[in-house]
Amino acid sequence: MPESESNDPLNNATAAQPDPLAAATTPADAKPAEAQPMPDLLAVAKAEAAANYDKFMRAVADLENFRRRTVREKDELRQLATSRVLEDLLPALDNLALGLAAAKQPNADLKSLTGGIDMVLAQLRGALANHGLKEINPAGQAFDPHQHESLSHQASVEVKEEHVLTVVRTGYSLNGRLLRPAAVVLSSGPEKKA
Repeated sequence: MPESESNDPLNNATAAQPDPLAAATTPADAKPAEAQPMPDLLAVAKAEAAANYDKFMRAVADLENFRRRTVREKDELRQLATSRVLEDLLPALDNLALGLAAAKQPNADLKSLTGGIDMVLAQLRGALANHGLKEINPAGQAFDPHQHESLSHQASVEVKEEHVLTVVRTGYSLNGRLLRPAAVVLSSGPEKKA
């Protein structure tokens, strides 16, 4: 080689750079010891994905079975609770039918019929009270908008202002939850002269 070519900085720079084609053609057995072949990694990933999908499908099926079982148990519980209430109401219904049959007799006594109906009403109230039904009968009490429904005001000397003068319709609550407010007439106090 001529001396001018060996001292040429361009030729020296190109000689120091590795050949990209030579690096691409290195032998296959010159890979790191920890790396797995690509087909093995793909097979492991596919197996893991299949296992996760199987777990997912089982969890979805378990959740659907749980939902169905919960709906069925809730319906059975509702039917059981209803049947217990009805079982307690049947004696009152029987006594009411007996009272009606007695009222249809030609020699029916109005006083005994009234007493019988009072007993049936007490029996019915007792059966419902055993299941958590409570009457709201606020005669003479202060007005409570959470439990009473005011229909009107009326002047009264005996009952204080904004207290219940008359109960038009009894209210009911079930285990502390209001079912129907008591319809009441409130006192507006003594009549004011114009």
